[in-house]
Amino acid sequence: MRADVQGSRTRPAAVAGLFYPRDPVRLQTEVLELLGGAAPSSTAMPKALIAPHAGYVYSGRVAGAAFAELRVDAQTITRVVLIGPAHYVHVDGIAVPRVKNFETPLGRVLVDTEARSQIAPLEFVTQTDAPHAPEHSLEVELPFLQTTLSSFQVVPLVVGDAPPQDVAHLLDQLWGGAETLIVVSSDLSHYHSYETAQRLDLATAQAIEKGDWVSLGSSEACGWLAVAGLLIESQRRGLEALRLALCNSGDTAGSQDRVVGYGAWMFAKAE
Repeated sequence: MRADVQGSRTRPAAVAGLFYPRDPVRLQTEVLELLGGAAPSSTAMPKALIAPHAGYVYSGRVAGAAFAELRVDAQTITRVVLIGPAHYVHVDGIAVPRVKNFETPLGRVLVDTEARSQIAPLEFVTQTDAPHAPEHSLEVELPFLQTTLSSFQVVPLVVGDAPPQDVAHLLDQLWGGAETLIVVSSDLSHYHSYETAQRLDLATAQAIEKGDWVSLGSSEACGWLAVAGLLIESQRRGLEALRLALCNSGDTAGSQDRVVGYGAWMFAKAE
């Protein structure tokens, strides 16, 4: 693991007031409403979730469908491996931050320093705060986790140039037991017409549900590397993907000329 110089102990919220409300009361109310609009689809506790990361007005309902699955037995989860794409800062491999906690308007979430040490020997992991500072793909998932889980630590990971096999290997190292939840943050297709996006995103959904990670690429999902890594590892461990929601911004708060696709899945042992 390569490391940069230690900076602030806290990674402050970067997109509060942009992607979701800055006021904690408004934020809590909105998250509860988004969660309340979805009923758990399974009695099984998910080992992993895929959730979108756009502004809540666009993708919050789909994200709510994912995190609503945690209401089944949320008290068992004490660690969340949260992994998504790097949108702003180039990353060689996968970046884990050096900060001690991540902050949202709902409070601070401790970073799991033991897990950070555990993955330190992996040559494709870089310890650096720079890619995390502006990144929204992880931050927007935290208020949902803070609302559904009683107490947890987070392992924040942003993926840059890393093959899916490296992501799968990293997830294997952090897999843990019932105490560990994996959350992959990814939107689907970007800036197609409504009808084209529907067709493309349905094909992506079917690939995810078949475990067909080789069919995925950046055109299918911005977080495709993390998704593909999850598919590799979940197949190896005998988990199945259940689709919870699939739509695009044309269904929620945007025009239908250039839309972004959103989907939610849970991964668990077959019932």
